[in-house]
Amino acid sequence: MTVIDISASVMQFLLAFVVVAPLLGAVAALLPAPPGLKGKSPDQAVLRHGVTVTGAVLIATIVLAVGFDHDHPATMQATTDISWIPALDVRIHLGIDGISLPLLLLTALLTFLCALYSYFKLPAGPSPKAFVALVLVLESGTLATFAVLDLLLFFLAFEMVLIPMYFLIARWGGGQRQAAAWKFILYTLLGSVVMLLGILLIGLKSGTFDMVALATDNGRGLTTSVQVIAVLAIGLGLAVKTPMWPLHSWLPDAHTAAPTVGSVLLAGVLLKMGTYGFIRILLPIAPDGMRTFAPYLAAFAVVGIVYGSLACLALARTGAKGDLKRLIAYSSVGHMGFVLLGIATMTPTGVNGALFANIAHGLITGLLFFLVGAVKDRYGTADLDTLAGATGAALYGRAPRLGALLAFAAIASLGLPGLAGFWGEMLTLFGAYSPAEGLSRPAFRTFMAIGAFGTLLTAAYMLIVVRRVCMGEHTPHSRLSPDERAPQAADGPEPSGAAGARPGATTPQLADIQTYEAAAWTPLAALTVLAGLWPAVLLGLTDPAVQKLLAGGKS
Repeated sequence: MTVIDISASVMQFLLAFVVVAPLLGAVAALLPAPPGLKGKSPDQAVLRHGVTVTGAVLIATIVLAVGFDHDHPATMQATTDISWIPALDVRIHLGIDGISLPLLLLTALLTFLCALYSYFKLPAGPSPKAFVALVLVLESGTLATFAVLDLLLFFLAFEMVLIPMYFLIARWGGGQRQAAAWKFILYTLLGSVVMLLGILLIGLKSGTFDMVALATDNGRGLTTSVQVIAVLAIGLGLAVKTPMWPLHSWLPDAHTAAPTVGSVLLAGVLLKMGTYGFIRILLPIAPDGMRTFAPYLAAFAVVGIVYGSLACLALARTGAKGDLKRLIAYSSVGHMGFVLLGIATMTPTGVNGALFANIAHGLITGLLFFLVGAVKDRYGTADLDTLAGATGAALYGRAPRLGALLAFAAIASLGLPGLAGFWGEMLTLFGAYSPAEGLSRPAFRTFMAIGAFGTLLTAAYMLIVVRRVCMGEHTPHSRLSPDERAPQAADGPEPSGAAGARPGATTPQLADIQTYEAAAWTPLAALTVLAGLWPAVLLGLTDPAVQKLLAGGKS
């Protein structure tokens, strides 16, 4: 069933447009604005250009989803297959199915919302032209990663996002941005070198880099030893990008230093590329190798769940001087641990849970980073002790709508039933209860129990954050020094209305949610509720495609 019947050639064009348009838009952003389109200033013109291009890409992606045949989500649709390097049998092969379509939509939506937000709230840094061009290159590389069906093209698209994200952190970031950017690029590049070796091994041993053909073969053309080596090499590169414990240490630094839109794109989009690679490449192409490493992947996943939660609890406690952005970054380590656990089960239930958790994490954590960025702009700091020490009723009393939305995002992140975060975690744990044939049930049930304990820890630190940031400390004057009570940026003047109130004084108000903020955040909140109340919309797309993928290309 298609909502609107769109011809195959138009679908092909739409997918190609979605991948290429941001790249062309990035080039155009660096050129002078045509006469009549400059607006009040060249800076405003290029920011409007970014909104226009990302908006056009989002519309094209929505039309692509509307024209998608929802009765056959396991079939590759809107496919383009053109020979590119005949000597290596490398092809420009594009296509989407029920696995990649939701990720394509998530990427297009988040990038558009970031461009819209930046139009009104551009982060401090160099030329806006360079900022818009980098965001568009980042979008093109991410969309290409989810749309290409050739292993070498996948690698090129996978790497394409590294340079723009490096510069977004290094040039538009906050404190320690240079060190964080270098750590990000070194970790991911080293992982990518190993991943390329694994991709070349598969291509040379099987005679093709075509991901559809390799998935249909289901590893029959590769010996077990080749599969084990390939999974180890490719898996390491993907695990760095995911990020899997203990290869995660670049993430908190990158998030803490990145500008708000950089954090949103990093958490909401870039982290999904690693887990998508596990599902699209390793599960169908090297199943025997995955079966060998699945218990270890699951073990690392649950350690990451507990470790991320304990790190968040440590940052959230009174007197720890924890950074709220850093706390949300560590929470991502835990949430992506659930995604990896679902993949490690190698079952339709677990993999569907992983895909659902991917989308839920993109929506909820993207919203959280938007909100934390707004709180930091208003207070001049993201330090939890400073935010909690603000007198009055903290955010509830000073910016009630902002406080309410932050509380909503926090409880969505902890997996409250009825919101998007619940279904991915639940399906992942169900998958671990009954893993694929050949995997140890006692081991995976142990992992399930540890993962379930991790959900309790997640609830604990998120509720602490809501209590401290939204409600404030019960006795702020007795717990904090006068310096700690003043929510003042270390490197600048105190934000307007951010001064702590003296006992008996009227609580100063902060600017509540602005119109442009509401426009950027409302879609994420609405989709979080929709996915929580109507999960069949997403699962109806992913389940048939996952069943086919795990069955070796057979529906």
